[in-house]
Amino acid sequence: MGKLIYLDHAATSWPKPPEVATAMMNALQQSGANAGRGNHSMAMGAGRVLVRTRGLLAELFAVPNAQDIAFTHNTTMALNMGIRGTLQAGDHVISTMTEHNSVRRPLEYLRRTQGITVDYLQVNKEGQLDLRELQNAFRHNTKMVICSHSSNLLGSILPIGDIGDIAKSKGAMFMVDAAQSAGSIEIDVVSMNIDLLAFPGHKGLLGPQGTGGLYISPQLELEPLMYGGTGSQSENSEQPSVRPDRYEAGTQNTVGIAGLMAGVQKVKSIGTNIIHEREWKLTQLLMEGLLEIPGIRLLGPDQGAPRTGIVAFVIAGQESAEIAHRLDREYNIAVRAGMHCTPLAHKAVDTIESGAVRASVGYDSTEHDISTMLAAMEELYGNAAADK
Repeated sequence: MGKLIYLDHAATSWPKPPEVATAMMNALQQSGANAGRGNHSMAMGAGRVLVRTRGLLAELFAVPNAQDIAFTHNTTMALNMGIRGTLQAGDHVISTMTEHNSVRRPLEYLRRTQGITVDYLQVNKEGQLDLRELQNAFRHNTKMVICSHSSNLLGSILPIGDIGDIAKSKGAMFMVDAAQSAGSIEIDVVSMNIDLLAFPGHKGLLGPQGTGGLYISPQLELEPLMYGGTGSQSENSEQPSVRPDRYEAGTQNTVGIAGLMAGVQKVKSIGTNIIHEREWKLTQLLMEGLLEIPGIRLLGPDQGAPRTGIVAFVIAGQESAEIAHRLDREYNIAVRAGMHCTPLAHKAVDTIESGAVRASVGYDSTEHDISTMLAAMEELYGNAAADK
């Protein structure tokens, strides 16, 4: 069996750039103390890791003040911070059918326990919203609009600039889940009127797992998700009011954040537009080849349309889990199958019963990866329809 063909970048990018491992080892060996918990040189060094990484993220997302970015362990934690830190009983939320459970479950929890109301707007087969329906969905008590920048099932890209404009005109805050777009699509929180931006470190930003963050507009004050030690204002029983300390209780993942810094530096050195173009071209090659297999159905935007590096598909009469299993065991190709933690999106495109196979490319995926995947699929399923 040949080398691993890794096509699961939508879950976690791999392999990481060598600079990421080097930065993490250096941090472990040289900055292994607690940031903000002492004035000795090692603690100060750990603090500099956080400051530099925050600054790079601010540059990437056009955030005017880096202190408005709080580090989290992942996008899920960031989404919970934004959702649970702002919404209260009686609030109305507008979301979409393409949302990941990291959005849906916190919203449903608050629906059950606090009495918020939620509308999940329908999307078409390509994963796009009708902005007129969005306009009409607002109520007098609409507090938040929240959506994924790109669907982790369909690869569709929502016009978050337009959505942000609408939310602002209606006086609602706008939260964006950038799990599938951070690092591969340009994001400007100011021009796009984004009040809360949740992002992972371990996907398109090329950092390690256990890293991520939340941009919080300076106009917002969130109730912290966690309370505890921050190394600042320790004499007070209340959580500090200063940012980012207010939202970063407990010891930070300095080693992981050092790796994230190296990952963001790599993204910036390549350029998000170049990464996006490279990934898009590979998805088009994959779609073209898959469409030659009888009985296959591709999900999301049609060929030639904008999308992120995600291609999900189903084959009539075939189990998605079995397809992924055979690709792994017989060809050493890593893809993902199932619900992808987004049942609403599956309902929207009629795959809730079958699930789907998802192949997703990253910044270092190659045409060889795609041709290997297509050759395997042709061997396995090229004659599947004829044999039935």
